[in-house]
Amino acid sequence: SAIKHARQSLKRRAARQPVKTRMKTLIRKTSDLAKSGKADDAQKSLSSAYKAIDMAAKKNLIHWKNAARKKSNLAKLFAKKK
Repeated sequence: SAIKHARQSLKRRAARQPVKTRMKTLIRKTSDLAKSGKADDAQKSLSSAYKAIDMAAKKNLIHWKNAARKKSNLAKLFAKKK
């Protein structure tokens, strides 16, 4: 059963990894754009980052409160640099 569990864990990790990686990449991209002062690009990137965060929360990769915190921090960063 331990071998089966290890096999399942690898499969599940492979399925979850792209979602989590995409979320982290979009968060980083959005925050970099906001910090550099590119408001138009950051605004477009913000909605895609929100979507990626929501998808990760929907698939239970992150807790819904963690998702809310990430979105709030992005919004604060964007509002500060606007």
